[in-house]
Amino acid sequence: MSQSTNKLVSRAARFAMPAVVATAVALGSVAVVNHTRVHAAAASASPLDDASVAALTSLDQAMESLAARVTPAVVNIAVTARVTEEPTSQEGEGPIQGLPPGLGQFFGFGGGGQGGPQQPQTEHGIGSGVIISPDGYIVTNGHVVDGATQIRVTLHDRRILTGKLMGIDKLTDLAVVKVDAHDLPAISWGDSGKLQPGQTVLAFGSPFGYLQFSVTRGIVSALNRPDPYSTDARKPGAFIQTDAAINPGNSGGPLVNAHGELVGINTSIITSSGSFAGAGFAIPSQIVKATTAQLIQHGHVDHGYLGISMNDVTPDNARFFNLQDASGAIVAQVTPNSPAARAGLRQGDVIAQLNGQRIANGSALQVAVSEDAPGTKLALGILRDGKAMSLDITVGQYHANKGEVATNDGDDQGAPQSGKLGLAVGDVTAEARQQLQLPESIRGGAVVEQVRPDSPASDAGLRPGDVILEVDRHATGSADQFVSAVHGTTGGKDLLLLVWSKGNASYRTVHPDDNKQNG
Repeated sequence: MSQSTNKLVSRAARFAMPAVVATAVALGSVAVVNHTRVHAAAASASPLDDASVAALTSLDQAMESLAARVTPAVVNIAVTARVTEEPTSQEGEGPIQGLPPGLGQFFGFGGGGQGGPQQPQTEHGIGSGVIISPDGYIVTNGHVVDGATQIRVTLHDRRILTGKLMGIDKLTDLAVVKVDAHDLPAISWGDSGKLQPGQTVLAFGSPFGYLQFSVTRGIVSALNRPDPYSTDARKPGAFIQTDAAINPGNSGGPLVNAHGELVGINTSIITSSGSFAGAGFAIPSQIVKATTAQLIQHGHVDHGYLGISMNDVTPDNARFFNLQDASGAIVAQVTPNSPAARAGLRQGDVIAQLNGQRIANGSALQVAVSEDAPGTKLALGILRDGKAMSLDITVGQYHANKGEVATNDGDDQGAPQSGKLGLAVGDVTAEARQQLQLPESIRGGAVVEQVRPDSPASDAGLRPGDVILEVDRHATGSADQFVSAVHGTTGGKDLLLLVWSKGNASYRTVHPDDNKQNG
């Protein structure tokens, strides 16, 4: 008996019913089986006629035609890479640097650190891609080919070609590979902006590396999801969430709509096991198309840049900004000397329109701006303290190292003070400023030192090392001022905190625990 079967048997044993109940069920089963046999004999089971299954066969034929149309444009990408092995004590972690949690095995890289000094290693990985032009341009994920010393591309007709890396854009995790071939089957571009939750989509690729040219079907589960593994708020989100099965090896493969058009590039999954658990994510074609065009032409991407951090307007925070509806993007931070600062944007402004078009949330604005070339003129419609205003802004150029700040993600081993927020704070001292590498623009505030698990502060995402800059739109210069502001709020009232965290500021709505009386 196989190990997996043994596990199933042992698990079943743990949930075995009492004998009397099991006997009753067994008798019931016999009755059902006998009934089924009588029914089968009387009915002389025969196939259902075409009219009875017309809807199902029509759907099958549509899916077959769709798969047959797209599959020839799908490729398998095998990569040889030189990486530096890092010591690790966690089972299942790979040696690949720079990959977020959950992606270490997503495209088939093996190996693992066993301690000792770092040393170069040769690793082999498998991913997927899709042909976007007949002359051999292929789009895939950046993490599939990053560090590659050799790229081998297997086409649907089983030809194996050498791939040349044209460029990687780490901000979007996209890359373009070129093969020397002509008249290849290329996929058509779709408009991810027209997708709706519930819409049918198909995911293509090579799950687990060796199940090449597989297809799975599902729906669009949600839109405009943030990157679940991003540690950089400046990276475009707006991911497509789907329940079409995506597994290790699918990374870089296409997500298509019912017309066989490319609407996304499969990039990550949320899982505790390493395999698909019902939530996969794809980069929308709106981002893919603009990014790959620049990679093909220039080998790199010039991203548009405004110099702001944003929050979505939500029903929780809308009233703090005198807003009538929960739409738009709240400016949480303005970088000094940035395009936003020069245009007159302020912290607390709400961007409601871009070039006359309504902005639904921060992700929509971020995606739109990242597609604009530096130097592009934009017209912003904003709300400042509830009053409508217009601002003209010139898009700047994003630089990867612009404003990068180290953070403190240290574990909290202490027991935080009890209080209606559930956190302990301290002043922004010279030592704290150096440790957190705070920018010069932050001159005061309250440093979060401890957060009680399952507290209102924890629920709002506050962590040790964060700096609270404002309470209810009023500046907080010290820990004492923060505590006084919290104690001064009326019972049952939510608090709006402006929090600096990981190099960016954002607004957090906190629902206090009013059974507690301390800060």
